[in-house]
Amino acid sequence: MVENISPRKVWEALAAEPKAAMVDVRTDAEWNFVGLADLSGAGKQPALIAWQIYPSMQVNAGFVDQMKQAGLTPEHHIYFLCRSGVRSLAAAQAAQAAGFPHAYNIADGFEGPPDGEGHRGGVAGWQAEGLPWRQR
Repeated sequence: MVENISPRKVWEALAAEPKAAMVDVRTDAEWNFVGLADLSGAGKQPALIAWQIYPSMQVNAGFVDQMKQAGLTPEHHIYFLCRSGVRSLAAAQAAQAAGFPHAYNIADGFEGPPDGEGHRGGVAGWQAEGLPWRQR
């Protein structure tokens, strides 16, 4: 079972644990137009591995192989990030099934749910927590 971890706790783990890593499973369009978690303060950078391929949104058949190519191993504690926490949960479940036991979902993702006006980024998630991020 994949555990949901708050963005703040993930940031703390990334800063404190050498074997902690983030995999951002959003699409290239999201990385380019919405932004990325800035992990430079923790001496790291997110691995950008799409769970689904834009625009068809078909699941990336090479996802686990790309994780390995990024240097991730079963010893890593891997925190998966998407827009709202749905795709990242699926990716973390796939990683666990593929032999990565320390796979976690970042609760509410990068942008979180929409507010009353339909805008994301202010209610919950990485951005709403005020954690470091940047435009690509």
